Amino acid sequence: MKPPTGLHWPTPANRIENLRPNTPVRRLELVVLRMYPRRMIVSSSYTGPVAAACGRDETGLVGLVFWSDQVKEVNVGDVIRIESGWCRSRDGALVVSTGKHGKLSIVRRFDT
Repeated sequence: MKPPTGLHWPTPANRIENLRPNTPVRRLELVVLRMYPRRMIVSSSYTGPVAAACGRDETGLVGLVFWSDQVKEVNVGDVIRIESGWCRSRDGALVVSTGKHGKLSIVRRFDT
């Protein structure tokens, strides 16, 4: 079934260059370049640790948000995979996260 004329459905991205604000992220693999200090959030929808980060693949850079146990699991240099996440725009920059229902996995750990 085709969408009505003039209606464009978002296409889930699998590379940073294809990310668009307010669209789902079906699967995205990237390397974590930097982790910012953890902070605690207390709100009606979530209470716990949050950490901002940035990552890249061969096509560009993107902001990241890690929640709860993800904050302790991910390290700088790790290659991660985000599945069923979301992409938003914050202050003109793209930000990706797993949100409540997505999944984060470590594809490869950085060897020290």
